[in-house]
Amino acid sequence: MKICIMGYSGAGKSTLARALSQKLNIPCLHLDSVYWYGDWQNRSREEVNQIIAQFAAENSNYIIEGNYGYAYPQRFEECDVLVFLACNRFVCFRRAFSRYKKFKGRPRPDLPCPEKFDFEFAKWILWDGRTRSRRRGLYSAARMCRGEVYIIKTQKQLDKFLLHF
Repeated sequence: MKICIMGYSGAGKSTLARALSQKLNIPCLHLDSVYWYGDWQNRSREEVNQIIAQFAAENSNYIIEGNYGYAYPQRFEECDVLVFLACNRFVCFRRAFSRYKKFKGRPRPDLPCPEKFDFEFAKWILWDGRTRSRRRGLYSAARMCRGEVYIIKTQKQLDKFLLHF
């Protein structure tokens, strides 16, 4: 089974990916850990795509978590299940800030860079990451999925999804 998880920053993509990876016993790739390295340095698009393509080629079943629409776009066409976490901006803000308090200055399991939470990131969560064009891009990618698509907006829906998946 090939699963893609996408959604807004702070919505819980990485947490869901870890939970499904453990439950289904399949490998998981966090796109933030592919794109970012060191002290918030980023890889080129070519290098990102190469890493993802290699991961997909080496695993018949997998979870790929993250947005990055340019990054190995065939993942959306190949996936059997796509989960789009569309939580409201205030839930995402609270979750991202809680994550920051937990990992402040240290790398997370899904991101090799020291955790930070600054004005720019807060603005991204609340406004810039939710512009009409960004929303269209996310929904456009979701429409490319040949498998089942789940759009989850609340914690109750997420809990139900995990229980029945």
